[in-house]
Amino acid sequence: MATLDKQQKDKGLLLRGLSAVERVGNRLPHPVTIFALLTLLVILLSHLFALMGVTVQFEGINPETMKTETQTVSVESLLVPDGIRYMVTSIVENFTTFVALGPVLVAMIGVGVAERSGYLAMLLKRIVIKAPKRLVTPTVVLMGIMSNIAASVGYVVLVPLGAIIFLGFKRHPLAGMAAAFAGVSGGYSANLLIGTNDPILAGISTEAARILNANVVVDPTANWYFMIVSTFILVFIGTWVTDKIVEPRLGPYREPISADIERISQREKRAFRWANLSLLVVVLIIALSIIPSDGVLRGEGGSVVNSPFIQSIIVFMMVVFLIPGLVYGALTGVIKNDKDAAGMMSDSLASMAGFILLIFISAQFVAFFNHTHLGTLLSVKGAEFLQASGFVGIPLMVTFILLTAVINLFIAADSAKWAIMAPIFIPMFMQLGYSPELTQVAYRIGDSTTNIIAPLMPFFALIVAFAQKYDRKSGIGTVVSLMLPYSLLFLLFWIVLLIIWYFLGLPLGPGAPLFM
Repeated sequence: MATLDKQQKDKGLLLRGLSAVERVGNRLPHPVTIFALLTLLVILLSHLFALMGVTVQFEGINPETMKTETQTVSVESLLVPDGIRYMVTSIVENFTTFVALGPVLVAMIGVGVAERSGYLAMLLKRIVIKAPKRLVTPTVVLMGIMSNIAASVGYVVLVPLGAIIFLGFKRHPLAGMAAAFAGVSGGYSANLLIGTNDPILAGISTEAARILNANVVVDPTANWYFMIVSTFILVFIGTWVTDKIVEPRLGPYREPISADIERISQREKRAFRWANLSLLVVVLIIALSIIPSDGVLRGEGGSVVNSPFIQSIIVFMMVVFLIPGLVYGALTGVIKNDKDAAGMMSDSLASMAGFILLIFISAQFVAFFNHTHLGTLLSVKGAEFLQASGFVGIPLMVTFILLTAVINLFIAADSAKWAIMAPIFIPMFMQLGYSPELTQVAYRIGDSTTNIIAPLMPFFALIVAFAQKYDRKSGIGTVVSLMLPYSLLFLLFWIVLLIIWYFLGLPLGPGAPLFM
């Protein structure tokens, strides 16, 4: 009885804590407003520091000579005539040249058609349904992780499908929902493929790294090797947590609901086969252009890392989704003519309106931050402090991961947080000898692992609604209590993986070293 009372007390404390987090988070303004306020702060600070004559000296790369030189930089005010002229004349260019903008919009043309034609939903459904019984849990977790290449498809399709699959196998549907949600959201920074989020973060990282070195380019593939290994580790952990912790805690499901999975018509099966065949043809064509040593998409000297293929991987990603999406849609009748196809592409881009607005405001913040040299000032002084304190290496990275994980509870948008944090931490860590790719992967670990316990995450309310279908008493506390074991163990083992990776000195992706 004492143990039960203690559990009830602990549960009450947890729920009160979550309510407090939710109240604080709801009081935060919209990310667009946050960036607007930060931009205003940069303008004011630039003038204050310029009046104080603040300068900073550091060893950096001269973009003209490409040699490391001692450089002295002064903070430039944006409230003097030259600064005002710069602001008003650069706004459009800051937006249109922001690295993350183009790649994301291009990728979403293909992803949008694959999603709206029904091809992606069918792909996820067929893979999960055909899994052997003993592989149901790992398959659900894996497909959750893989689904993040297509933005919100995993939340909308795979999370409720995970519950249906488990119920079909006479298992608790909330356990299936939790396994899928853990993969979709907790494993957001793991994948076997490059997703739409990779070019966004890489673009922001590039802009931040150019505070110190104007020639740095962080590719969308910068964390690919680490993501691949992470996928298998998270699938194992997600499976173990589901089977050993979550499902036993839930107990048997006592309110059976018809769990007949939606039947797939012969027309859909035929369309799916032809769509997959078209995908295979596209992949073969791409492979023939990069596998031969003299392939047309290889770089100088037969290089694959520095090649047109890597530089254009977003275009190929668009085609890989676009072609099977068009074939599937045409054969199922969803796409009847070119107008329907164009409409899907338009709708996909229209769905990015909020992202485009956020990029417009954040691009001004990043550009002004760079122009005033405040980023250089913060990074150099911060690096000097960390060097003097001896707080470097693994302790530094672990602390950064934990900091990101906590911030993620209040600011859910990963690109929005990174646009704030990257201009400070990437140059700072570069001064300590750590590559932008390493800083980015540390950020992604912290950002991903607390998504599933963050009530302010955009899809969290949807997950609560899914849970209420199987348990009317479900609420925020129910979902968080289900997902907390995933969150803590994902965070722990991901940190351990990074530590091992760090000591082995392995590249994080193609041409992406750990150190400068």
